[in-house]
Amino acid sequence: MTHTTISSFTQAAQQAQQWVNELAADLNWSEPRAYHLFRSVLHALRDWLSPEEVADLSAQLPVLVRGVFFEGWQPQESPVWDRKKEDFILRIGRDFEHDMLHDADTAIAAVFRLLDRHISPGEILQVRNSMKKSLRQLWPAH
Repeated sequence: MTHTTISSFTQAAQQAQQWVNELAADLNWSEPRAYHLFRSVLHALRDWLSPEEVADLSAQLPVLVRGVFFEGWQPQESPVWDRKKEDFILRIGRDFEHDMLHDADTAIAAVFRLLDRHISPGEILQVRNSMKKSLRQLWPAH
């Protein structure tokens, strides 16, 4: 039983690292900076979605990524009332105040592409459709 548990932790860490590595490669960024962006976008996305959609999306995230996704979540404050693209980008930008994010649209779109590659098309469609049209435009086209 212990071996399975240790193996599960190892697999969860490897899967999370793979996602961060993919994002770093997509953006030609360092892994720490890619993780910072990934975490920031996950938190903003989580706060823009209804609690029901948060639960549905989280069910498809790797265990360790799911922990990052829920870190600090306050469901009573979700979804954010004013969910415009500009506000989403400002939210991400605040997380990068000491490490200027020069092209937020491209960076955010890279995280959305990563999710698009790893989450079922049906769930991605639900997430996309729950967002304002302007923010939806950052998701990969289907």
